[in-house]
Amino acid sequence: MSDEQKPYFDEKPPENQQPQTPPQAEIKVSLPAKKPLVTNAILGITIVIFVIQLLTQRFMGIDLPFVYLGKINQFILQGQLWRFFTPMFVHGDILHIAFNMYALYIFGRNLEYQYGHFRFFMLYVVSAFAGNVVSFVLTPNPSLGASTAIFGLLAAQAVFIFRNKRFFGKRGQSILMNTVLILVVNLVLGLSPQIDNWGHLGGLLGGAVFAWAAGPLWKINPQLGGFKVEDQQPASNTIVASIIVIVAFATLALVRWI
Repeated sequence: MSDEQKPYFDEKPPENQQPQTPPQAEIKVSLPAKKPLVTNAILGITIVIFVIQLLTQRFMGIDLPFVYLGKINQFILQGQLWRFFTPMFVHGDILHIAFNMYALYIFGRNLEYQYGHFRFFMLYVVSAFAGNVVSFVLTPNPSLGASTAIFGLLAAQAVFIFRNKRFFGKRGQSILMNTVLILVVNLVLGLSPQIDNWGHLGGLLGGAVFAWAAGPLWKINPQLGGFKVEDQQPASNTIVASIIVIVAFATLALVRWI
């Protein structure tokens, strides 16, 4: 029939009219932290302590913070157990602290957004503890620096991307490979006699264990108008993972007392 109406989808839209696209579902990511407060606090405290190091060396002829906070095995064996934690606050020179604080600034902020303040703080602390314990057991040399904790952050970043890779696609694979490359390069550089690579390896292992047990595990939940990405990791796992890492590495430290 000559006057038969054809379906609309067979007709071409007017030249000045753009074809309509269906509304896209909105995907929201719920991050537990809005500002990197812990990262900034650690940066500030570490820098202040380094300034005190410089001042005491200049006016007293001794690096007082290192004397009381550094990893010195003979003092740990005498019962000064805080030295498993505090070496992360003292550094050897300006390049040492600059490199570590830059790494903390770059990786710490993103991880704190993903982890939240308390979980990120515990990740940093237990990574430093694990690194200093391994250094204590495997090398008699004194050591200092935040690199034990930084290696834990790098490990946590790799674990986070690996466990949530479906949310990042090809970009996630690139981030993961870059993180692994940074770890490998720094471990190779750590073969220098002046660098405590055992501390790096310990921090790497401690951070990886903590991240696997308590790190963010994203899940998509439907909601009105789209989807919301939420962390399904129980909050209690932060405490559990911290206890696991501390107890495991504290047991390792007992080797030096046997």
